[in-house]
Amino acid sequence: MKTLYICKSKPEEKTNKFMEIITPDKNAAKIVSLSEDDINWDSLVEDIFSYDKVICWW
Repeated sequence: MKTLYICKSKPEEKTNKFMEIITPDKNAAKIVSLSEDDINWDSLVEDIFSYDKVICWW
């Protein structure tokens, strides 16, 4: 099961641990940080619809 993580800021250590527990297979997870300047919004929307789970972290 593929999981997309959308993070408002860079994930903290505790958040990274939660992500590892939720998706132990790192190949099945993608992390997108909205704090970066060069976000490809079209790609992000495509990812939201193509991944099995989408989890947003504040």
